[in-house]
Amino acid sequence: MTLLKNSKPNILVIGDLMIDHYLWGSCERISPEAPVQVVDIAKETTVLGGAGNVINNLVALGAKVSVSSVIGDDDNGHELTNMLKFIGVDTKNLITQKGRNTSKKSRIIAVSQQILRYDKESKDDILPSSVSEILETLHSNIREFDIVILSDYGKGVLTDALCQGIIELCKKNSVKVLVDPKGSDYSKYKGAYLLTPNKKEAMLATKINIVDEQTLTEALLKLKKECDLGISLITLSEDGIATYDEKLKKFPTVAKEVFDVTGAGDTVIASIAFALCANKSIEETAKFANLAAGVVVGKIGSATVTLAEIEEYEATLHKSTSDAHIKSFEEIASMVERYRQSGKKVVFTNGCFDILHVGHVKYLQIAKSFGDVLIVGLNSDASVSRLKGPTRPVNIAEDRAYILAALEAVDFVVPFSEDTPYNLIKMIQPDVLVKGGDYEGKEVVGTEFSGELKLVDFVDGKSTTQTIQRIQGK
Repeated sequence: MTLLKNSKPNILVIGDLMIDHYLWGSCERISPEAPVQVVDIAKETTVLGGAGNVINNLVALGAKVSVSSVIGDDDNGHELTNMLKFIGVDTKNLITQKGRNTSKKSRIIAVSQQILRYDKESKDDILPSSVSEILETLHSNIREFDIVILSDYGKGVLTDALCQGIIELCKKNSVKVLVDPKGSDYSKYKGAYLLTPNKKEAMLATKINIVDEQTLTEALLKLKKECDLGISLITLSEDGIATYDEKLKKFPTVAKEVFDVTGAGDTVIASIAFALCANKSIEETAKFANLAAGVVVGKIGSATVTLAEIEEYEATLHKSTSDAHIKSFEEIASMVERYRQSGKKVVFTNGCFDILHVGHVKYLQIAKSFGDVLIVGLNSDASVSRLKGPTRPVNIAEDRAYILAALEAVDFVVPFSEDTPYNLIKMIQPDVLVKGGDYEGKEVVGTEFSGELKLVDFVDGKSTTQTIQRIQGK
């Protein structure tokens, strides 16, 4: 994840842009004019849709994004351009075509239910002059991009001629092309590095009924051969991702809760592009895309995912290394805010944890039982020496943090240098503050910033001091 955090790829998205427009309201009566519901609109919202959702995901991951597409010279086109500029996307490669309607899909929603959708858009192929203009522009700046994504929503931008022109130009310049395909004829994508069809789309394109690993392999091989792909890939919804390079490989999904799969395909292709730009292998890339999809399907509506959210999600699955669970003050502050917004109960405790023993483990397990996320503040070496004497700690802070972070009960470890975790507790403001039973009747630092205080009794006969004494034969 560290390599991905340091990555700032420059990615070009070419495809069908649209505006997703939502009218939110309530419905309490039937119209006297016709047997239809009357919706009182309370608010309107707009978000980028189509290829714009891929762009949103790339921006959320931290990529530098440019877009190339064809829009109309209309109010929707101006609105869409401003939406892209607002999130920092380079729009100089957008082309305006007279007489074309910029896609806008409006949905009326009442009582959390979609009542009606109406669209205004052009679906015919863009003009040959627009194709030429896109290719000419790409020819002059192709070396700026690490990867090109073709996001096809079947609205006429990605014509056969444009797709083949882009792929040919990118191949000459060693730039990978990733495609989110549409329809049943994938011949226009021939020569791309990979496609990201889902199982249903792959079955339609290959005419192979995918029911087991054999038919899955056949479909992957057919796509690879007929489309001349570098890697053949099929997304399998709740079953994850399947790839074929030299052999079939399946990467199972890691979604814990599925609320909405809207836009998950856009998240997958965005995360694949991002990981490939960081020189990740296809295996690492598929695992990363699965994690990203696991986060996004746990949200409502077309959603995006950040690297921090993926890292947090991976940590909850206990599939990450201890390093991923050790955080700085700044990192834990933003994470706690997200946990609070999602209704998670944050628990905090602290200590030296010099020589980890069963008493520590049981204490931490009980602490975790008080909430959803356990954060452990860890005294630095200097503060341990001030508190315990010049012969302590036995283990340095880096080692103590790593071992603590490996425990299932511990979600995150945050080292601090002061003698008390006052500033850390003030920043986190945990729902539950946990201390040892020996604090009964004593003042506990940070209680004024905490929801409640819980005291946990220590295990008799288990302490770091006693362990050291036994080692020394005392």
